Amino acid sequence: MLVSLQTVIGMAEKGDYCIPAFNVYNTETVMGVIAAAEEAKAPVIIQVYPRLLNEEVGYYLCPTVIAAARKASVPVCFHLDHGPSEWEVTRALRWGCTGIMLDGSAHDFEKNVEMTKHIVEICKSLDIGVEGEIGHVGSVNDDAMSEFTDPAEAAEFVKKTGVTCLAVLIGNAHGHYKKPPKLDIERVKAIREATGGIPLVLHGGSGIPDEQVKAAIAAGIRKMNIGTDVCCAFADGTLESLNDPARSLAVDLFMKKPIETVKKMALEKIKLVGAEGKA
Repeated sequence: MLVSLQTVIGMAEKGDYCIPAFNVYNTETVMGVIAAAEEAKAPVIIQVYPRLLNEEVGYYLCPTVIAAARKASVPVCFHLDHGPSEWEVTRALRWGCTGIMLDGSAHDFEKNVEMTKHIVEICKSLDIGVEGEIGHVGSVNDDAMSEFTDPAEAAEFVKKTGVTCLAVLIGNAHGHYKKPPKLDIERVKAIREATGGIPLVLHGGSGIPDEQVKAAIAAGIRKMNIGTDVCCAFADGTLESLNDPARSLAVDLFMKKPIETVKKMALEKIKLVGAEGKA
């Protein structure tokens, strides 16, 4: 069933667990994630990067996600990840997203507040929740990491914007980590306390050690993004198909293995974050 961001985040908050948010890129990755969610009886978020909306692929991918979510027996939110401006947000809303992230973290604080508040007001009329970000979550390839999210600044941001949930920088980054990260769990607790309990979002979920993920969830993380692991699982399945001497050239048969490997990865993440059986 297709549901809003605030619906699944509310479920996680009430149950003290985390919603896995999987970035998808094609029909096969959608199929793998949905199959895992239904088998595990778990609520999930399926999300897309803004570049997919800026390219022709989004025109085809978005209807696929919507159809899969409506057919699913579990709650599925369709979310825009890292929307940089109103242009991408507007397209995402037109193409069926039920959750929006406005990422103004690359701007100064006041500009970030201004941009995010504006999107919150637009989405409010559609009853769609908005994720904001304080503390710019960069890439593992960046020369240096930005300053971690300041609890007091986070509290002011939440109060001024009215976001549904908040992405924070606590030692995480996008991509495959060169060495295991060290999350600042005490900072998660401090942000939760300062903001009055805002549900927090952990970006860069691929490659964070399991024990740190569990500790972050216990401290208040309610949404964890998984993108790189989706790509790697799909690539691994494709290589298996290529190396299978009995492989078929029929694309639908060739793609069964990548769907299977994405499903397997998604099941592991669903269990890790405590969402199994929560639908």
